[in-house]
Amino acid sequence: MELPAFLDRVLTRLPASPPTAFTFTHWPHGGRQTDEGFAIMPIPGLDPGKAIDAVMDVDHYVGNLDHVATCRSVKDPRFVPPEKVRFYQRVEIPMLGAVHHELVLERLGTHRGYLAAGWSILSTETSALSAKDGFRSDYSHGVWFAAPGVLGYALGSAPRRDDVGFLKWKALTAGADAAASRVLRANLEGLGRWAAKR
Repeated sequence: MELPAFLDRVLTRLPASPPTAFTFTHWPHGGRQTDEGFAIMPIPGLDPGKAIDAVMDVDHYVGNLDHVATCRSVKDPRFVPPEKVRFYQRVEIPMLGAVHHELVLERLGTHRGYLAAGWSILSTETSALSAKDGFRSDYSHGVWFAAPGVLGYALGSAPRRDDVGFLKWKALTAGADAAASRVLRANLEGLGRWAAKR
């Protein structure tokens, strides 16, 4: 039930009116190693339907979203497209290595005028991945929000402590909170460009 609760936390932070500039907020939750974060910005001309369709198109993330090295859908009768999709993803983090995980992504309908799609981790499947191919996520959940001319991205994630050394752990937890604004802005801009080409 991680995703619905996370969605509720983010909805309380949606601006009352469309943003006129990039904004970012973050907050601690449940004593976890990293804050949850939410960024939102204007993307002139953004079509929300095309944006969420792009989000669901996991087999084409590589080349369209920064730092995604591998991303592919996985057939699973529990998660049937176009409403839900299971996928494997490996993301290259500059200077820190790669993180990988198995996730499920689903359309979440409309909330306060925003179309939404969100993901959550498949813990058992992620545990079965090899740490030799990258550190595994301990938790990962997030939501994309799209309205005419506006795009939002919310995220909560951290690596498994056993998969990384002390210095990398610090960089990926305390350091991640400091870098989150830049990363989320790049994700928003990347999806905006991709949606405009669809």
